[in-house]
Amino acid sequence: MPEAPVLQTIDLCKSFGMVKAADAINVAIRPGELVGIVGANGSGKTTFLNIITGYLKPDRGRVLLLGEDRTGLPPRVITKLGISRSFQIPQLYTNLSVLESLLLSVAAEAGRGTGFWQPLHRRHWIDQGLETLDRFGLKPYADRAVSELPEGGRKLLDIALSFALRPKLLLMDEPTSGVSIEDKFQVMDILMKVVEETRLTTIFVEHDMDVVQRYGRRVLAFNDGKVIADGTPGAVLADPEVRKAVLGRA
Repeated sequence: MPEAPVLQTIDLCKSFGMVKAADAINVAIRPGELVGIVGANGSGKTTFLNIITGYLKPDRGRVLLLGEDRTGLPPRVITKLGISRSFQIPQLYTNLSVLESLLLSVAAEAGRGTGFWQPLHRRHWIDQGLETLDRFGLKPYADRAVSELPEGGRKLLDIALSFALRPKLLLMDEPTSGVSIEDKFQVMDILMKVVEETRLTTIFVEHDMDVVQRYGRRVLAFNDGKVIADGTPGAVLADPEVRKAVLGRA
């Protein structure tokens, strides 16, 4: 019997005035899948992520996480259920060290509501934090301030914070945004190695078609709040409707 989808949306709809940001979206993401999402600005990609993670409530439809209806639950509860998200602009405490930043996620995953006044430097947490930093190529920066990291390093740390929560589904919003052309493939190589080694179900939103073509296994193309194509990168990016709506080509 096949495993239940990690994520399933059923007839998901959301409007802002006259604009349909989500228009009857029906998507199922299976365990271990790596799915890229593409679409022009305003196509509904971010609205889709915001509904999944509880930042927006749909006007109609359902969000099933791990086979259970979780529609409209707040973000904190969604995170506790194992859905972790990194944002286009990294959400980091730049005055902390790289390791201290990661220990906040390690402590949160352990179920401790850790404030800055509570001790983070427990041996098993430190070991876990250093192991995660090593996976993301950040261990040499462990004792350095987050503010000293290059943009690519900040992106990796932001995603490492989400990974440290041990999610069942990882959502990455524009993982190469702001990263130099020279560094974007290095960042993605590291991320994809982590995802593949852990078989972590992952969705990533990306504007860079080179990145989508190279790293996507399955791609969803959005336009006007609808999924207009779903398939392999080659098939989706060659679709005439996608070429016109997403790539701006005939």
